Amino acid sequence: MKRLFISLYLLLSLGFLGIGWTLDNLWQNNVDEKGALDAPLVALAQVLATLPPAERQTMLDAIEANPDFPLTLLDSDQVAFSSEQLLGPDKVIATPYDINHEFHFVAVGEQVLMAGPIAIDPVASLRNIYNIFFYLLLAFIALIWVWPLSKDLKTLRKATKEFGQANWNTRIQLTKRSQVLPLANTFNDMAAHISALIENQKHLSNAVSHEIRTPLARLKFALALLPQYCLPESDVAKRQRFLDEMQLDIKEMENLLQELLTYASLETQRESLNFERCDLNGLVAQTIRRLQSHHPTPIILDVPEETIYLIAEPSLVERALQNLVTNAQRFSTDDIIVKISQDSDGVRLSVTDDGEGILEEDQSKIFEPFYRSASSKNGNKGHGLGLAIIKRIMDRHHGEVSLQSRPGFTQFTLYWPAANQV
Repeated sequence: MKRLFISLYLLLSLGFLGIGWTLDNLWQNNVDEKGALDAPLVALAQVLATLPPAERQTMLDAIEANPDFPLTLLDSDQVAFSSEQLLGPDKVIATPYDINHEFHFVAVGEQVLMAGPIAIDPVASLRNIYNIFFYLLLAFIALIWVWPLSKDLKTLRKATKEFGQANWNTRIQLTKRSQVLPLANTFNDMAAHISALIENQKHLSNAVSHEIRTPLARLKFALALLPQYCLPESDVAKRQRFLDEMQLDIKEMENLLQELLTYASLETQRESLNFERCDLNGLVAQTIRRLQSHHPTPIILDVPEETIYLIAEPSLVERALQNLVTNAQRFSTDDIIVKISQDSDGVRLSVTDDGEGILEEDQSKIFEPFYRSASSKNGNKGHGLGLAIIKRIMDRHHGEVSLQSRPGFTQFTLYWPAANQV
């Protein structure tokens, strides 16, 4: 708004000044006849005043008649003026004749020289042409400003219409000088975000339908076999194993739904995250103690002596670390190293294990939702949402998650920029 106002204000101001100055100079130099009628009339009156009264009319008759400027010599008693109007040999007095004409009077001794009726504004038509020319030039200047703006707005309207017709890849390309470039950039950001959301939604819908189909099919098959396990003569141990397997299928679907809800909620919590000052050292130590009690693989914690604080959502930081450590526990053979480091760029939290590593072709896709590595130890465990949740958590914190992996070494690193430090 400020940029548009300043540009339009400067354009109109400079336009008014430039057009006004140019036309005024043209008028003054070529058209304006102010005083041009008075000077000849005064000169003629002075010449007539030098002649005897009887010869004045003769000289006046000898002058070629001009229908636009008739001259008449009158006696002083034939005209009457107010006390404020005093005739003189070098002063012209004008009196109206009608709306477009007037008389001019000047003293010639004891007589009066009258000119008229003459047109009040003989160049009125030319003045109107100048006025029209002025407004046309002003309109042209306004057009210089409006035309590119109108063109850009038309581009915006067309792009909005295409986007409304589900062309999600629609983007707007404008020059850097465009007055609506910020609006176009905002539209592009919005379009990219909406396009990503829609593609993500499609991907999630397809993945969920695929992931839930397997346990659901097992449950349907189990329900079909359930009557024979409920017979009085059926084996109680087999019945319990059968029911336990059904419970596992139900738990698998519950875990999938829980992971999916967590992943989706991170998209809708852009403005509702409760960022606060948290002790990263203490938070990491507490999470490791809890996870260590559920798995025999040793977890080595490497933290600096100085306590590191972050502006973050503690529960999400804990969730990201938990997912990384849980994955490391699945693949590690000897131990897991969790390290916190800090430098001028920001804070890093890394989780390193000595497992078989992640295949190179999987590393670029490992953070996509429902993508699972073809690792021999991974099998068919998990739903492929753990790392996707971590990436979304770090996006919410304006941070990053990175991966370095080779056989015998896999390291995930969470990075928070310096702006998140306190």
